[in-house]
Amino acid sequence: MPPDEGTVRELIQAALRDTDPDGPLRWHVISLLRQRGDLESFIEARRLCAADTVEERLLGVDIMGMLRPFVDRTLPVLRYLAASEDDAVVLYSVLIAFGHLADPRSLPSVIDLAGHMDPRVRYGAAYALQHVLGDPPDRAGLETLRTLAADSDADVAGWAALGVALRSAR
Repeated sequence: MPPDEGTVRELIQAALRDTDPDGPLRWHVISLLRQRGDLESFIEARRLCAADTVEERLLGVDIMGMLRPFVDRTLPVLRYLAASEDDAVVLYSVLIAFGHLADPRSLPSVIDLAGHMDPRVRYGAAYALQHVLGDPPDRAGLETLRTLAADSDADVAGWAALGVALRSAR
């Protein structure tokens, strides 16, 4: 049974026991921490982002992407990871977090990662771009989205094409 109560650290330990990045227990805990939306949840997520293991960094990023009240504190951490992380799955999650936070200040990091060799990372960039382009949309960001719409990976190209269509419909 998923935990519904406990300290933030207890919830995080429960989430770490779910080794599937898309696992139900893990995402239940992330949802609980999003609902809490408190400073303690942010501090623990930030601590995880600096951890030695991919699993902990990944969890930290996924939590941070859900803590909109702390966007001003979250963006520097995520931008640092975008520039320094080697793991493609963590980079993908950083990009998804940027998309969830929908803050145009993350656009330079998203554009930088849009050319990554791993299609999972490019897919994350295609997702994030449509949310961080700003209004009116940043020209370089829009051009990057259009470039991704012609990507050799069909999933990346499809998601980017959807983003281009959605931005054009506004």
